[in-house]
Amino acid sequence: MTTYKDSGVDINAGDSASKNAYKRASETFKTRKGKIGEPVLDDGGFAGLLDMGDYYLIQSTDGTGTKIDLAAQINKYDSIGYDLLAMVSDDAICVGAEIISITNCIDVPKVDPQMIDEMMKGLANACTEQSIAIPAGEIAEVPGAVSRAVWSASAIGIVEKDKVINPKSIKEGDAVIALKSGVVRSNGLSLVRKIMSDAHGEDWNNKEWKDGTNWGEILLTPSIVYHNAILSLIGRYKEERKVDVKGIAHITGGGIPSKFRRVLKKNSLGADLNNLYPAHPALLNLIELGSVPMEEAYKTWNMGNGMLLVVSPEDVERSIELLSEQGITAQEAGIITSNPEIVITDDSGNELKFN
Repeated sequence: MTTYKDSGVDINAGDSASKNAYKRASETFKTRKGKIGEPVLDDGGFAGLLDMGDYYLIQSTDGTGTKIDLAAQINKYDSIGYDLLAMVSDDAICVGAEIISITNCIDVPKVDPQMIDEMMKGLANACTEQSIAIPAGEIAEVPGAVSRAVWSASAIGIVEKDKVINPKSIKEGDAVIALKSGVVRSNGLSLVRKIMSDAHGEDWNNKEWKDGTNWGEILLTPSIVYHNAILSLIGRYKEERKVDVKGIAHITGGGIPSKFRRVLKKNSLGADLNNLYPAHPALLNLIELGSVPMEEAYKTWNMGNGMLLVVSPEDVERSIELLSEQGITAQEAGIITSNPEIVITDDSGNELKFN
């Protein structure tokens, strides 16, 4: 049996560190009291809000994690930019923000112009598709500080004050919509690499997965960026909202229980998720190969569900239709319950319960 902790990642420690870090960060909020850009206290939120008078400025920061190691292993860097954009833009969209720009920083032990050109080409393509600009960035050559490329980004967004997604409006009986994901986004790759290296050694990325596709190629499948599609429901800046989306969760590290709990905790609600998308076959193969318990899998990966939206039952059909028009596959996945547990029905029909 292999767990995320076995790969060197401790989710509980990470959650504790994040909570403490936010406490320290929030101590700075008083320095902007009464000034433009006064921060909004939102412990556990997906992005930071700054009060700009008529609207909020949104900030979000993240990185590609160890998925960039897969790119290095097969020497393919032209798609990892989609993962980077997805991590920051799809966090910020959870509060209703339209992302207008991102900056990025590439730390490398030695500058490789061709590698960086491929990375930036992919990021530029992803941003162009989402109408997002890249006004600034940094390439840091830091031999000794890093042994391979580390890529991070910060996103800037904007949202009117009356259009901020407010999970407090969620109530029992509301519907949950799942947006279909690919293999893995940019989370849980440490566990993936642990399983594969234990099973096939350090050269595991060149082992065939299926039909001539090797493991490195299938696991490097780029993340879907949901930003534009969700904007088609909630509207861009100064656009009218087409659907009253009550809550949005970006399912990244910590999986569905951790990330969806952020949306539900303010009302002490739960969910019965009995119609989620199944995980990609490659991920199911990994779970079997590493004897990963299903509870652990749902706490590590998104298991085929990249985003979860909460809407009123009467808005489900319209929401799915609008998402489909943007090329995103979505389906009704469950219902909000008064029971604070999150109950997930897995592919085998087993109920997994998370407090």
